[in-house]
Amino acid sequence: MTPSDRPAVPRQSPPPDEKPPETRQHMIRRRWITAVIIVLLIGVPAGYLAISAEQSRTSGRDKESEASARGLQKDWPSKTQRRIYEVPVPTDAADVAYYETNSWKVSKLYVQFTTNAAALAEFMKESGTSTAALKPGDVTIGPEDARRVGWTFPAGHDWAATTHAQKDPLPTQNITVDETDPDKPVVFVVSTATP
Repeated sequence: MTPSDRPAVPRQSPPPDEKPPETRQHMIRRRWITAVIIVLLIGVPAGYLAISAEQSRTSGRDKESEASARGLQKDWPSKTQRRIYEVPVPTDAADVAYYETNSWKVSKLYVQFTTNAAALAEFMKESGTSTAALKPGDVTIGPEDARRVGWTFPAGHDWAATTHAQKDPLPTQNITVDETDPDKPVVFVVSTATP
């Protein structure tokens, strides 16, 4: 049989999974999409890490500055501090200042604020005691604690105080109130927690 005598075989079509050759425009688009995906996969997490690191550094500086502070800071203690030490400063309190000390054996929160008679009664109730527990003429904050934050309790003021003692690990509060101006009592608290 000669080659011309062989029967003609029809040309087979390419298999269905075979792709036509890639055009230049398609190749550029594919590379562009790949580059965008790589940037997103690497750039976004890297950016997040940079932002997170800066926030952590800033938070560390704030805590370091707070820890190195000596004496009262004219600011509100954080909600966490108020909760841990059970010092529910009234929302309408004025001239709020605080100082915190921590050691392995004992932690203390010193808080001072000015309020009104109704808010004082609410504060005492939320602290687990009452205004009836305040003993006239008494100061329950010791000289060492007072010196630490620069408090003085001189004669000539209407002092009243109480100690709200609780079982460890709950804090014990020494509360002293200057009732010289009954409309604007000034409250001094030392809350001591023993871990």
